[in-house]
Amino acid sequence: MDIRLPSLGEGADSGTVVNILVKKGDQIQKDQPILELETEKAVGTIPSTAAGTVTDVRVKVGDKISAGQVIVSVAEAAGTAATTPVAPRASAAETAVATTTPVAAIAAPVIPGFPPPAPPSVRKMANQLGIDLTKIRGSDPGGRITLGDLRAYVENLQRLAFEHRPEGAMPAKHVAEQIDFSQWGPITKKPMSSLRKTIARRMGESWTAVPRVTQFDEADITGLDALRKKYAKAYEAKGARLTLTGLALKAVVATLQKHPIFNTSLDEVAEEVIFKEYYHIGIAVDTEHGLIVPVIRDVDKKSMLDLAKELDALATKTRERKVTGEQMKGGTFTISNQGGIGSGAFTPIVNKPEVAILGMGRGALKPVVIDGNVESRLMLPLGLSYDHRVADGANAARFMVDLVQAFQQFDEKNVRI
Repeated sequence: MDIRLPSLGEGADSGTVVNILVKKGDQIQKDQPILELETEKAVGTIPSTAAGTVTDVRVKVGDKISAGQVIVSVAEAAGTAATTPVAPRASAAETAVATTTPVAAIAAPVIPGFPPPAPPSVRKMANQLGIDLTKIRGSDPGGRITLGDLRAYVENLQRLAFEHRPEGAMPAKHVAEQIDFSQWGPITKKPMSSLRKTIARRMGESWTAVPRVTQFDEADITGLDALRKKYAKAYEAKGARLTLTGLALKAVVATLQKHPIFNTSLDEVAEEVIFKEYYHIGIAVDTEHGLIVPVIRDVDKKSMLDLAKELDALATKTRERKVTGEQMKGGTFTISNQGGIGSGAFTPIVNKPEVAILGMGRGALKPVVIDGNVESRLMLPLGLSYDHRVADGANAARFMVDLVQAFQQFDEKNVRI
């Protein structure tokens, strides 16, 4: 029988094979992981839906596969041949023809009275945009329409609209130009991973859609750092690390409770601001694959010890690419701490659909005048980027004043264990 790629859930209709965990001749059990797949959200394992002997591995590392595609063929444990017929492999000549034939020419025809094949996420988006899917040719097997097909169709409509725009209208969208850099010297090409493509697309969307402003300030964390050092060993004895990021979670939530406008999202369709009564904070984690933002839920309801443990475990899981797509959803505000790298102040990009993000740089000793005396204090650079459609500069200034105070007057009872 053939084992096919199951549905990956809403918004994830395909992925790239990054590791194959079985080979021809292996005995496998039901629910045993057989390959690792990278989607736009994370890397996850795909389990076998049957037990038996692997007779053929139908994919290879680097292949982009979709739900329903055959990935492995198996025979029953007793050695009986698979009962599900396997599609014949294409010859070299057929392959050559297929790779040179335009997608539109080999896409499945639209059958009158029946909608074209497409995942629910694509249908939902097309419906919101008022687009007839029968006008789009799908690039996946069987003419299945992907999110990329829909995006390409919309971009083509935009291009045609700009080409026929009246004189004096907005200029056409910038069209990417491919340059042959090898004409000036040696180069090395490295394909972008699915995750890097997702990051690039989302950052581009945020930059284009969100009128972002960044409010800067500094917080004197001399006392907070002393508090961290005072309780560090006690936390280690409990299997946790007390870090500045963990302490920042408490300070940020306390400030968000005073300034709820920064714990919202903008419903652009209904033109409504959605105030959230929960505090799920995203933490930007630097990994070798790119920046990933898992979410710590209900920060306001957890102790400092619980937050320290969860923060450490989630960061480790993220760097190992074991974080799930669900663990990266539902954030209300994001913290990006570059202090461990050594950076100073910076302007983080708002993580849509959130409306604000806090950037934390590296704390540095600086001379500060206190009561007429110059003292050496540990100063933390802060940058709050926010969606100017939702909040104004005065809102941001007040938020930063209270956030600085939250850092500088951090209550020790929040750290005691």
